[in-house]
Amino acid sequence: MQAATILMVEDDPEISRLVADFMRREGFEVACVADGKAMDSMLQRLRPDLVILDLMLPGEDGLSICRRLRADDAIPILMLTAKSDEIDRVVGLEMGADDYLTKPFGPRELLARVRAILRRANGAPAKPLVRRFAFDRFVIDLDARSVETTGGEAPELQLTSAEFDLLGCFVQRPRRVLTRDQILDWTRGRSAEPFDRTVDMLISRLRRKLDGASPGSNLITTVRNGGYLFTATVKQVS
Repeated sequence: MQAATILMVEDDPEISRLVADFMRREGFEVACVADGKAMDSMLQRLRPDLVILDLMLPGEDGLSICRRLRADDAIPILMLTAKSDEIDRVVGLEMGADDYLTKPFGPRELLARVRAILRRANGAPAKPLVRRFAFDRFVIDLDARSVETTGGEAPELQLTSAEFDLLGCFVQRPRRVLTRDQILDWTRGRSAEPFDRTVDMLISRLRRKLDGASPGSNLITTVRNGGYLFTATVKQVS
């Protein structure tokens, strides 16, 4: 299946870079431009599957661009803005935007909204989101934020909020080497510092707790010059 292409119209280069890097790691093709004029030029060469459009742009603003895009084409639009007033959301949606996301935002929320828009655009029914996973001798429930162990000796694994988020990141991406930057993106988003070392500390603590409940399981391994690998076989459970 060909990767979906996203065109991002955003005049903040740091936001563009962060979003583009994250979405590319998730398998998307991403092109970035800074204003409406550059967008028009790009659209002559590129047919995107979705446009992420900032509301506050130099020159022509996002609402005007949204109106033009909707008049000429049916490309899905996700409006992006620092404004949080209800009137801005309403106007953006009435102009034809498919969804609306307020800055600051987490990359996982952006990813979820992009995927939902693309599903609707493709006419595909939304798939139920499975939130319980079984691995080794554990069952994690992402909604209840609990980790139970089988066997009855220790009915629930006690994790901090950060440890739970880290484990949730791993169980949704098993047997895949994750870099520290990827883990930070998926667990902490834009709140992470560029050289944040807390991920290493959290992994060490999570390892100890998992090994304590399942001795010798070695569920998280370090890949030299690569990152971390969750070695367990993970199954979705109802």
